[in-house]
Amino acid sequence: MKIDIISVVPDLLDSPFAHSILKRARDKGLLEVNVINLRDYTTYARAQVDDYAFGKDASMVMMIEPLVNAIEALQKVTKYDETMFLTAVGETFNAKMANRFSLIYNLLLI
Repeated sequence: MKIDIISVVPDLLDSPFAHSILKRARDKGLLEVNVINLRDYTTYARAQVDDYAFGKDASMVMMIEPLVNAIEALQKVTKYDETMFLTAVGETFNAKMANRFSLIYNLLLI
């Protein structure tokens, strides 16, 4: 299984894949995990990937351009069986989903 993960903070994802069952799967060649830095795909001078929200909110929103650039570049190299956008309001990961994902070879997580 090959998993590509697009992240703004790729260094945070090194540790979970370097231990336990995921490490053993990688060592046996059963799992390949590539963490892609979204900032590598921005056109802004300071590697900016977020912008201010519209209105009076003090929050930030993700820019679409770097994300589209990253996805398009990765799709030129790999045909993904599934692309998932991870969000706090999404469906909770469970055993049924794990079984379904175990049959997927190329997975892109955003």
